[in-house]
Amino acid sequence: MRTTLNLEEDALLAAQALARRQRVSLGEAVSRLIRAATQTAPQPMPSAPLRGRYALAPVRDEIVTVEHVRELMEREGI
Repeated sequence: MRTTLNLEEDALLAAQALARRQRVSLGEAVSRLIRAATQTAPQPMPSAPLRGRYALAPVRDEIVTVEHVRELMEREGI
């Protein structure tokens, strides 16, 4: 697919260097960089809706017990 991109200079230089090292076209190098970034990037957590002043925790398949809370408090040094 043919398209036009406006890249910042440092991004262009990085893509060009990758293309030279891997002996591929600039377009292929940019495609590889995008694929690598989207496969390893952590997916953002959906934000919990606010109810009053507090956000609700996401629904989980476990029951939070006093032991869970104590373990977290100990781990956090609270």
